[in-house]
Amino acid sequence: MKSFFSPVRLPLFAAVCGAALLGAISAHAATPPIFMTHGVEYMSGGIGPDEAELMQIVSPRWAATFEFAVKDHKGADLAANVHVTVRDKSGTALLDNVVSGGPLMVARLEPGQYEVEAQLGGQSLKQPLQITAGGPAKATFLFPASTDVASSVTAAAPLAKP
Repeated sequence: MKSFFSPVRLPLFAAVCGAALLGAISAHAATPPIFMTHGVEYMSGGIGPDEAELMQIVSPRWAATFEFAVKDHKGADLAANVHVTVRDKSGTALLDNVVSGGPLMVARLEPGQYEVEAQLGGQSLKQPLQITAGGPAKATFLFPASTDVASSVTAAAPLAKP
């Protein structure tokens, strides 16, 4: 009886396993980390097409999604490094000045009413957000063209359709 791992097949088997392992590592490396503050999990990203696609896929599984962009002559450029604060209806900050790692941020918030503040380049935008059980909520922050984004990372891409 011949062994499957013959001297001829063993290098081929090792190459196939190595390629599969590298693929799994590469896929894992593209996943933005999940952080937690004040008991609230959040994740941000969306820089580059693969990460943007991943964030769009996972966003319906999170209670809240935030999009950040700066208005320009073509429509909008997606923005990163936005400082985000989420307060509950009593004014308690659940996410307190966390910085987005890309133009999309998701958060696991309990059902309720919130105020979301996004700050970029000296501009501050606020929006109310209502989270209901069983359905995700979304807030889009479109900063004016005059926003100083020298410190932010931008990616020329249209805003995602809701």
